[in-house]
Amino acid sequence: MESTVQLSYASVVLDQSIGRFLDYAIPEHLQHRVQVGSRVLVPLGPHDRQAKGTVWDLKTHTDFPSIKTILDIAREPSVLTPDLFPLALWMSKYYATPLHLVLLTLLPKHIRAHKKEKTEALIIPLVSQRELQELAKKKQKKSPSQALILELLVKQEGAVSFSVLRQAGITSKAPLEVLCKKQIVSLGEVLKEKKDPLQAEYFLSEHKKLSFEQQNALKNVEQTLEKRSFHVHLLHGVTGSGKTEIYLQAMEKALAMDLGIIFLVPEIALASQTIERLRGRFAEEIAVLHHRLSEGEKQESWHRIDTRRARIVVGARSAIFCPVPKLGLILVDEEQEEAYKQTGQAPCYHARDVAIMRAKFASATVVLGSATPSLESYYNALQGKYTLSTLLARPDSASLPTVHIVDMKNESQKQKRTALFSSPLLTAIEKRLSLGEQTLLLLNRRGYHTCQICQQCTSPAKCLHCDACLTFHQARNCLLCHLCGYEVSPYRACPSCHSTDSLKFKGHGTELVEKSLYKLFPECRVLRMDMDTTTKKGSHEKIYKQFRSGKADILVGTQMIAKGLHFPSVTLVGILHADTALHIPDFRASESLFQLITQAAGRAGRSALPGEVFIQSFIPSQPVLLHAARQDYISFVQEELEVRKHFANPPFYHLIKISFQGKDEEQTRSKALEARGYLVQRLSSAFVFFPVIPSGHAKREDHFQFQFLIKAEKVLSASPALLALVQLYKQQNKVRLSIDVDPTSTFF
Repeated sequence: MESTVQLSYASVVLDQSIGRFLDYAIPEHLQHRVQVGSRVLVPLGPHDRQAKGTVWDLKTHTDFPSIKTILDIAREPSVLTPDLFPLALWMSKYYATPLHLVLLTLLPKHIRAHKKEKTEALIIPLVSQRELQELAKKKQKKSPSQALILELLVKQEGAVSFSVLRQAGITSKAPLEVLCKKQIVSLGEVLKEKKDPLQAEYFLSEHKKLSFEQQNALKNVEQTLEKRSFHVHLLHGVTGSGKTEIYLQAMEKALAMDLGIIFLVPEIALASQTIERLRGRFAEEIAVLHHRLSEGEKQESWHRIDTRRARIVVGARSAIFCPVPKLGLILVDEEQEEAYKQTGQAPCYHARDVAIMRAKFASATVVLGSATPSLESYYNALQGKYTLSTLLARPDSASLPTVHIVDMKNESQKQKRTALFSSPLLTAIEKRLSLGEQTLLLLNRRGYHTCQICQQCTSPAKCLHCDACLTFHQARNCLLCHLCGYEVSPYRACPSCHSTDSLKFKGHGTELVEKSLYKLFPECRVLRMDMDTTTKKGSHEKIYKQFRSGKADILVGTQMIAKGLHFPSVTLVGILHADTALHIPDFRASESLFQLITQAAGRAGRSALPGEVFIQSFIPSQPVLLHAARQDYISFVQEELEVRKHFANPPFYHLIKISFQGKDEEQTRSKALEARGYLVQRLSSAFVFFPVIPSGHAKREDHFQFQFLIKAEKVLSASPALLALVQLYKQQNKVRLSIDVDPTSTFF
């Protein structure tokens, strides 16, 4: 009687929407290769079409009566570290997203696509080092190529790749084949090495002495690192107070403990500056991850992380999912930034919150750093959930800049038009130009003019596909929609009333600021950093390095220039139209404005040279502006928390935004009302429901948008009902449902 082999089983999450785990038998030849986290190919459906999935669990038995067998392994070993499995489950529940969509977010495209990594020949010695040396001497005259190969094997004290042979001048495989036949060497395969783009750069290492405040903050972080226990630190330091030096010294401690590190930055613009500092301090390789990299570059970074060649990962929000072995430290710089929040695609996660949960599952330390922490993080610190370390002073001789608030109503009356620059700001710019110092000018609007408007009927030129005004871009001579990219030539007649002599351009954008500076100061050198000038790969880094090296006098830009950039020669910052953000009907408007102004003002006077800031506003007495001008975060937080508590807004309650998009306006509204009714019936009275209303942009890319909000003390208790709602809308192709837990904006 033949003995039968007892197959084990794998519980698989398929890439496509199935709504549950599927069990598959593991064939005998894959018994020792299939593991939790492996990517596998499996048969699916009545016709056994090939599908891809991720092994979630291994089992000795299954309750399914009919079991199919795994076809093959798409990728091994596991592409997920152990801490990523509970993290994926938490994200699925918290962000009300099916598990397969969460896994697709965790796994990058090149992993899911099962693209074979490029390999090259590896020459492996089959004899001892002494024999290699002796053979090399014998072959010097008769077979110099063979001798050279043997010498390289001796020098490397082991296997060498074919690329190393090419560098030594050996391009033919003939001498290798001879050595293989004589069983002196054998051939294997190794992943092809790619050039590290950072290796060509020169970075200056500078280990700075810490102030008393910095020492205390670092001590707190090091204590939890040594315990290898989960803990969250909030590092609240005024701009230029040396938070980065604390990050670097904490990283030194983690590396000494052989721990992996993830360093999150909110914007690509900050990545090159961060990498510069890291390469100046650490000799080992750094893996960089952000959406501007090619798939090949991302694949190479993942390989470096996987093989522990790179224990430091630097990147934007998706870098939090890297499979870093022995993860011990996560740094989240500028933790308040909205760029850490994914919107428009499930799961709508916040990288800061995911970082905290991942650290919990990995028993790691998290450091959140900011000059203007989010109210949620600061409130958690006040409640004792996080350890708060405060840096109130800039190190060395640097001091906080002098700040002036300029009333633009008076300036506009003097200039008899809506003023772009105030007289005091122009005088200050002229002074910096004469001294050879640098200036930053922030205007959070791109383009030349913000709209084209008819003075007769007061109708602005609007996008045909979105509920948004068109912005005039002079360089392209077009009106452009910043939501969908719709483009049209400037109108010669009003589309509404057909008037031909009443169309005017209104509003100021960064392009206009740049052109105006050249008119006012013909000799000045200006750089602009906004969405229009940073579309090409490497453009952020190029502009940053040009300005840092003194190749421009003035940098004009949107909010991307206000965050974390360090320019020692900048002594003047001008903030134009500072109060624009307050016109947005969103509960976070005041917080966002305070953060933007404080961060922008903090770019001035970061070295021995004193700094000066001009905030131009039409509402100069606004409390938010006054607090920001004084860089008085504590007073602002105290006032804002009182307002938030009164209206039961975060951080006292959680918000859940349920959005709907559809081409038919009435059908979309109807589905939104229907979904609201569905949830009202299934959630307790502890949840507060708001009415269905049009979104901030009621129409976008020919789709109408409606939404309603839910307030909750706890989010997870709503998860079953929300996931059930997602399943109901899974088959909907006319109205799209989106669930955003803890949205950064209730307006857009």
